[in-house]
Amino acid sequence: MALRKGPSDLLGNSAWNAIAFAVAVLLNLAILPFVIFRLGLAAFGVAGLVTACVAPALMFSNALGLSTARELAQRLAPSDRGEARRYFATALALALVGGSLIAALLCLAGAPLARLGFHLGGAAAADLGLAFALAGVGWLFQCVFAVFLSLFTARQDYRRIASISVVGTVVTTMSMLLLIPHAPRASTFLGCQALGFATNLLVAVGWSRRMIGEWVARPAFDRNALAALVKLGGWQLAAQSGGLFAGQADRYLLGALLQPQFVGFYSVAQRLEEAVYIGVLKIGEILFPFFSTLQKEADDRKVDLLLRSSWILNVLAASALGGLIPVAGALLYRWTGAEVAAEAQLVLVVLSLSGILGSSANVFAFYLLSQGRSRFNALISLLTGIFTLATSAVALPYFGWPAAGWSTCAGMIAQLVTTVVLLRRTFKVPGIWSRVVHFVLTPLGVGIATALVLYSRLGHASFDHAPSWWYVVSLYMVSAAAIFVATVTASQLGPYRAVCWRDLRAIANRFLPFKVA
Repeated sequence: MALRKGPSDLLGNSAWNAIAFAVAVLLNLAILPFVIFRLGLAAFGVAGLVTACVAPALMFSNALGLSTARELAQRLAPSDRGEARRYFATALALALVGGSLIAALLCLAGAPLARLGFHLGGAAAADLGLAFALAGVGWLFQCVFAVFLSLFTARQDYRRIASISVVGTVVTTMSMLLLIPHAPRASTFLGCQALGFATNLLVAVGWSRRMIGEWVARPAFDRNALAALVKLGGWQLAAQSGGLFAGQADRYLLGALLQPQFVGFYSVAQRLEEAVYIGVLKIGEILFPFFSTLQKEADDRKVDLLLRSSWILNVLAASALGGLIPVAGALLYRWTGAEVAAEAQLVLVVLSLSGILGSSANVFAFYLLSQGRSRFNALISLLTGIFTLATSAVALPYFGWPAAGWSTCAGMIAQLVTTVVLLRRTFKVPGIWSRVVHFVLTPLGVGIATALVLYSRLGHASFDHAPSWWYVVSLYMVSAAAIFVATVTASQLGPYRAVCWRDLRAIANRFLPFKVA
């Protein structure tokens, strides 16, 4: 039962991912001002530091989930059911045993190490023990959930994946509204997140047992399955470690060098940028199981699909993230107040630029993972992490808080260069360089240039009071539309303009109520 997905199926899967993510973003962005008002920036910064300390554990759970999904995606035929069950049972046993050990380490050692590394004292230090315990338990729920979610990912059942995500987000948001006013502490915020993760796990377990119960098995170790999961997961673990350094370096150094409220400022800007960046990533996430079905295709076919997918997602990333740049100050002022806007505006601009640059590697990363070439993902991620961490270590002590975010930009530039080099080395097909320039580099470069021009004209407006949401949303939509038009226009100047227009027309005809000529 090979699941061959055509363009219509892929667009439908992307739409489900986009819907789930839109709901999650709207609820998270709506609740954050309430959380900051009730907790205060210092406690919110402490929650951000605890989250950053738990982030290394995500290397294990993410690698396990991706490895399991890839193995299950290749064993969907009824004749492969027994082997697929052994892989699932082994992955579940790894999640329970390895996850429990990691969660115990976080609960016991997290608070003492955080007090030492971030020089925390007073009420913030007193709450660290409970905060780490709840964060560790929440991560364990995520770890086990990743294994059950792989059953749906392997089948490209993104409708149910989206539904699970929405249910968990709603539970998290409602629990924050109910519990944080009664206990305004960092541990309460993290406990509400843990409730959402527990809900995700319960729903995934229930649906998998009811709908595909014959593919579910009790946890047990199988030697061959364990070896296969560890072989792929080991490289993916290395890739996740580089991503960890790239994503958390500034938080670690800000926590070690400055007061927690500066981590709070950074976390607010990062949440906005991540909301849009991960949204684009979620739309492209459906390519991982799709690429897994292309193992026997010719290189020309793979390159064609890879670069066309890259162009679509790069145009989307440049438009969505670039639209944040002109509206950064107004959005932060309207959303969280004048103090946060004054401190975090430039950081949000820089993080948005780095997000656009980072989009260059997303589709290629999904392709490499689906083809079992995780060592290349590890190389890209580790180089990104090294450049990010080195820049942070040099810039923050000398330039202080205003330098936050530039390290991420440096890391993403290193990632872009490494991705382009590996693309040329991976595919030995004629004309690869001109196609990389057209499909990968041009939309990113044009998007960044257009966003910076708009920022220079519109991004420095001063406000006597908070701008209206109508102003903020309108400015964002106009900016994103201008960047979209600029990137699409640039694509019509190159040798592959017919391919780009055909793909854009196919997407428009899939979602718009009228046909595009």
